[in-house]
Amino acid sequence: MKRQILTAREKQVFDLLVDNKTTKEIAIRLGISEKTVRNHISNVIQKLGVKGRSSAVVELLKLKEISL
Repeated sequence: MKRQILTAREKQVFDLLVDNKTTKEIAIRLGISEKTVRNHISNVIQKLGVKGRSSAVVELLKLKEISL
């Protein structure tokens, strides 16, 4: 069985990010604050050991955690 890297909420955030949604749009869609969205993104960046959102997206695509 494959180990999940992302929590369900982190996956929701990154699915919306790859859909080209802004932090504000993601926050509104998920009913959370923009700060919480940024925290989820930061947590994933830290988990993956990458330098930014785009690197996180590339890594998550490689790991098949998200898709385009």
